[in-house]
Amino acid sequence: MIKILANDGIDPIGKELLEKAGFSVDTQNIPQEQLASRLNEYDAITVRSATKVRKELIDACPNLKLIGRGGVGMDNIDVDYALSKGLAVVNTPAASSLSVAELVFAHLFTGCRFLQDANRKMPVEGDTKFNDLKKAYAKGIELRGKTIGILGFGRIGREVAKTALGLGMEVLAYDLYSFNPEVELSFPGASKVKVTVKTATKEELLKNSDFISVHTPAVEKPEIGAAEFELMKKGAALVNASRGGVVDEQALLAALENGKLGFAGLDVFENEPKPAEALLKHPRISLTPHIGASTNEAQERIGVELSNLIIDIFKNK
Repeated sequence: MIKILANDGIDPIGKELLEKAGFSVDTQNIPQEQLASRLNEYDAITVRSATKVRKELIDACPNLKLIGRGGVGMDNIDVDYALSKGLAVVNTPAASSLSVAELVFAHLFTGCRFLQDANRKMPVEGDTKFNDLKKAYAKGIELRGKTIGILGFGRIGREVAKTALGLGMEVLAYDLYSFNPEVELSFPGASKVKVTVKTATKEELLKNSDFISVHTPAVEKPEIGAAEFELMKKGAALVNASRGGVVDEQALLAALENGKLGFAGLDVFENEPKPAEALLKHPRISLTPHIGASTNEAQERIGVELSNLIIDIFKNK
């Protein structure tokens, strides 16, 4: 029987699919430092973002035949090396796109109406300084009619664009690679509508966007640093729900302090699980603990897609 270690968990429906197909699925979490000695008990491992599958672990586990990533990014897996050793490597790039896109707008709405600060202060000052707080948060802004720049126009970027268009926003799109600028909108009870978004260079996007949402893969050098913040409109806002390190956090803090940046929304951080204290306490940063794909619906889609990929690979060997 093929044994699979779902080291970062798997949705119950995905687990059921694998077991019905004759696989054994273990959902216990083996700490990273113990994996090298334990993983040879299994034929495959599935991970999310917590567990890392590097060259050393692959070399220590010759029994391993498949690595599955429940999600989009593969930066916690040495993919090329695994493939060179004959392992199958799969991920689920489409399953979590909608959930991440919705979280982007949760951060945008939060920043536009000062919710991150209001939620901190209302429990402490709401009974004694209600009118003062009301005055402090009186200059909110709307998203409709504003321009959102989407830096990275892959699956998640496209979902962000769809939501933005539905809200009446202008969209500017940029990607390192060529892409189709046409997106398809669907509304309940109505025909699908195709819309072509405006494309832009990275510099044009930074200069002309009221809001910027980052959706690029992990990089060695930040995509957004001091030079990029300098190009932005005064009072612009930025959301990073892609990867920690894509945005230079010190440059972001400086841009907030000098007024160049109106607010920021962060779901990912350079140092996880211990983000910088200055980020955690800043009154103009909306914060979430890397939960872009953490909805019930997304986890079910991820589990089902990943399970079907695994079944297909092993059954066709």
